[in-house]
Amino acid sequence: QVQLVESGGGLVQPGGSLRLSCAASGSIFSISTMCWCRQAPGKERELVASLTSERNTVYADSVKGRFTITRDNAKNTVYLQMNTLQSEDTAVYYCHFSARTMFGWSNYWGQGTQVTVAS
Repeated sequence: QVQLVESGGGLVQPGGSLRLSCAASGSIFSISTMCWCRQAPGKERELVASLTSERNTVYADSVKGRFTITRDNAKNTVYLQMNTLQSEDTAVYYCHFSARTMFGWSNYWGQGTQVTVAS
């Protein structure tokens, strides 16, 4: 069974930085796309950033130039470096993997980590 465990959320002042991590455990053969999404209160979940196995990235316009997604394939881990945080970045952040196990390809979500940007 594949599990995704996130860490790194918390309370930060505007202009500050945080680094989120999401590590997958279980019998994983390979991971294709790794993503970070977020959901603010009263809003739909939205894509923040994605990173394919070919190292292609996509970022939401609202985070371009401030956030960076990276991955460590050896550790089955994806990171999100968030700089110059703004109050609008306050949300629960979820990681998402498309991974192949002995049962084939499936999508997996982390449990979410709260990021609060406030003075």
